[in-house]
Amino acid sequence: MIKIWVKTHRNKKIIQNEIVHYEGKYEEERFDEYVREACHELDLPTPVVLSAHVKSFTQFNICRFKQSDFVEQVDFDELTLENCKI
Repeated sequence: MIKIWVKTHRNKKIIQNEIVHYEGKYEEERFDEYVREACHELDLPTPVVLSAHVKSFTQFNICRFKQSDFVEQVDFDELTLENCKI
């Protein structure tokens, strides 16, 4: 089971956060699916997922999306996905 801590930040403060659970092991090729489901859980627009985001999450267990990664206007500065390893 994968647990991803999803946070939105404004002025370096967390304004929304939730831990989203996924069945199975982490698969790099399913990362965009993880992002879509996490954004759906927090009722957020889905950002554009680039290979740099996938690489960051896979190597460092954290990924940051800035406002420029979203097509729609968002009311936060950054969306962070962090792998919660237990």
